[in-house]
Amino acid sequence: MIDFNGLLFDLDGTVLDTAPDFVTTINTLLKRYDRVQLDSEAVRNRVSDGSIGLLELAFNISPTDSNFETLQSELLTIYFEHAGKKTKMFPNINEILTECDLRAIPWGVVTNKHWLYTELLLTRLNLINRAHCVICSDHVKEPKPHPESLELGIKHLGLRADECIYIGDHSRDILAAKNAKMRSIVAAWGYINENENISYWDANWITLTPKKLFDLLF
Repeated sequence: MIDFNGLLFDLDGTVLDTAPDFVTTINTLLKRYDRVQLDSEAVRNRVSDGSIGLLELAFNISPTDSNFETLQSELLTIYFEHAGKKTKMFPNINEILTECDLRAIPWGVVTNKHWLYTELLLTRLNLINRAHCVICSDHVKEPKPHPESLELGIKHLGLRADECIYIGDHSRDILAAKNAKMRSIVAAWGYINENENISYWDANWITLTPKKLFDLLF
């Protein structure tokens, strides 16, 4: 058990397993262009890289390519249709959030996802009214790893940085926490490439499962 007064969570790969919806989305787009479908593990490893990473994986293109914006627009339209249909909370995450609620510990979500999709997911999973704050990339000038979004989340919780912990599954999450002068926990159950060495991220703690996170926190 560790000392804290508030928690902030990354969303994709930390609180929610959104990969199944992204698998459906990218394969729907690939089918439209008569391309070979991708397996779920390949997609899962790129979810944290957003639409840019998924399009790079599926079409081998970058934002500088002439057809990138068209494909990105199509991808996001398809994703909006499917977001939340297969997404679920990771096992034991709800127990962590419920324990926070029971102990009157404020918690929130800080994500690089846009509000449009974040609100949709959190509403469908009945989390939107439980979170004390939801900070998205379009709420700030600089997304993670810049500390702005975490600093805004801390402010909404009414706490100091040293009272809060940020939990995420990407190196930029841990760097953002460090930049915001927060402690951090790696959610090692998330969308982490097998070639990543998470010990190099220099987080305060690493937890392999949400159950291990529960035991660490409470």
